[in-house]
Amino acid sequence: MSFRTSVSEQYLVRGWNGMRYLVMGSASESNRYLRKTQFLRDRGRSGDSVRIQSSQMIRIDDEVQSSVSSTNPHHLVVMVNGIIGSANDWKYASEQFLKKLPGRVAVHRSQSNYLTLTFDGVDMMGERLAEEVKALVKNRPGLQSISFVAHSLGGLIARYAIGLLYEPPGRVVGLEPANFVTVATPHLGSRGHRQLPFLCGVPLLERSASLAAHFIVGRTGRHLFLTDSDGRKPPLLLQMVNDTDDIKFRSALTSFKRCVTYANADYDHMVGWRTSSIRRQHELPDRGVLLRNERYPHIVYMERREREISSSETSETSDLEEEMIRGLGQVPWERIDVSFSQSNQRFIAHSTIQVKTYWMNSDGADVIAHIIDRFLV
Repeated sequence: MSFRTSVSEQYLVRGWNGMRYLVMGSASESNRYLRKTQFLRDRGRSGDSVRIQSSQMIRIDDEVQSSVSSTNPHHLVVMVNGIIGSANDWKYASEQFLKKLPGRVAVHRSQSNYLTLTFDGVDMMGERLAEEVKALVKNRPGLQSISFVAHSLGGLIARYAIGLLYEPPGRVVGLEPANFVTVATPHLGSRGHRQLPFLCGVPLLERSASLAAHFIVGRTGRHLFLTDSDGRKPPLLLQMVNDTDDIKFRSALTSFKRCVTYANADYDHMVGWRTSSIRRQHELPDRGVLLRNERYPHIVYMERREREISSSETSETSDLEEEMIRGLGQVPWERIDVSFSQSNQRFIAHSTIQVKTYWMNSDGADVIAHIIDRFLV
């Protein structure tokens, strides 16, 4: 998959929606591409075979331009939204990054997967994100390092993308990998084991959700509920915990100086504590030891675990989830647990942890501050 250009000319144009785009190609082509979607899908008879044709158009995020107007930061921060989300979901956080790290980072809120495009499947969205990042880096030759900050499904999209962007012996799209931060991401999927909390762990509801998810959220549903195995290959999320012949998922993750999970310990009705913190049930901290911090009142627990020692012993969950835990356990994750149990915004914790909309989710501001304060730049 590549961006094809007929000439080397690149220029800014304004689309029908008022947003600015970087167009690569001749001026005569620009209007034609502006009337097309950014990525075209060609589905096979089964509806699951997807080919991506990339257009010659990439949207430039305002944050990248504003952050480099007077300086030239060497560190690129790519922010990735979750399901049915958009770049606006990271508006507050991106502003805080630029405010607290002026001249040190260029922040780009990904534009390639939004609203119903997030139903297309983790692989397709990961490919779109990878192409977006490659085009961005190509047009900013001064960049030296890269970080990702992703919310919910965006964490899986980013994990797929960095596998595509990985370059041995340890670069990502030619840059030095620094921080890989996921926020309420279902790393282990959403199948069973109370991983989708609003189903209350009721077996019948969890089984029904697995069978029906793809009718609601398309291929993404199959990936999240691990129902995409075709008999020849395991489910995509299981493939993504190791390196494959084509994509170096684990090598890409371990190339980052920091890999961090921020997980809601309670009141997140979309993503369970275990799947977002990549833990087994017995590894979850006892609620009696959860602490409060004046500076970060909603950060209640932090741990750093080195690579897990591989073992063939049977664990409490000897299924696909256990295989994913073992695979992801080869990455030295920092696990940071969050609780909004005392907040009026606790029932929307999945959005509050990201500060998706400030007036509704402002209690998550200390979580964003914590991410920035610990960020390596």
